[in-house]
Amino acid sequence: MSQRRAASLLAAILIGTSAPALLPAASASAASCSSYPNWVAGKSYATGNIVRYTDGKAYIAEHDNPGYDPVISTWYWDPYACDGGSTNPSDGFVVSEAHFNQMFPNRNSFYTYNGLKAALSSYPGFANSGSDTVRKQEAAAFLANVNHETGGLVYVVEQNTANYPTYCDWSQSYGCPAGQAAYYGRGPIQLSWNFNYKAAGDALGIDLLGNPWLVQNDSAVAWKTGLWYWNTQSGPGSMTPHNAMVNSAGFGQTIRSINGSLECDGRNPAQVQSRVDAYQRFTSILGVTPGANLYC
Repeated sequence: MSQRRAASLLAAILIGTSAPALLPAASASAASCSSYPNWVAGKSYATGNIVRYTDGKAYIAEHDNPGYDPVISTWYWDPYACDGGSTNPSDGFVVSEAHFNQMFPNRNSFYTYNGLKAALSSYPGFANSGSDTVRKQEAAAFLANVNHETGGLVYVVEQNTANYPTYCDWSQSYGCPAGQAAYYGRGPIQLSWNFNYKAAGDALGIDLLGNPWLVQNDSAVAWKTGLWYWNTQSGPGSMTPHNAMVNSAGFGQTIRSINGSLECDGRNPAQVQSRVDAYQRFTSILGVTPGANLYC
């Protein structure tokens, strides 16, 4: 996936691998909202920090901020579901393994449910912000786009090897240390280009610029790169896919942020319809309505 997504990606075909997946991360002990520190006005907070507000509810920082009010500054903060729950968001993930298996009956063994759960701690606000309906809609939206990008979680890496050397931008000061042809599409949202491997790796604390093959060899890392794009990148859109779902902009805006420059505004309605069909199917599996604004 790229903020400067090349047209060749639309037609790219992928091939699967069967690399072993990581075991899920160890669960944290259960905690309620009262276990989080009280929000303090004027105190600096980093993305991912969780606080308890004066209303007794928890909020998670979606962006770094100098102590803005979580109820007023909703671009910086999202509600965080924690009552009687766990400090590990994967423990209360709205998609069960049974749901996951129903969504992806023919998936590649690389894309494990445990790998997805192990990745959730990197972005604790994902599918864990707002109401139960919003949380389920976001999970369904992410997985529907993933379904489209990977042919139902069947494909792991881009098959068209002729494209591989085209994803190195030598204008970047760090270049392409893993090689000219090392930054092809990989993972659930097809991470590609050296600058995206660098940005994702820096955000996740993993050297993906030096070792991009981790994305096709480690299930949890692959899922983390998908969540990185979903939660932090707007691509050709105007908002991150996460914010599109949490702020009720609709599923169509997640398509725009992922591949809108090639699909939206009538450019490829069949591709858009494929994503919408999967989203409607997945929301049905999770027992929620798909909401409005499904198309882009």
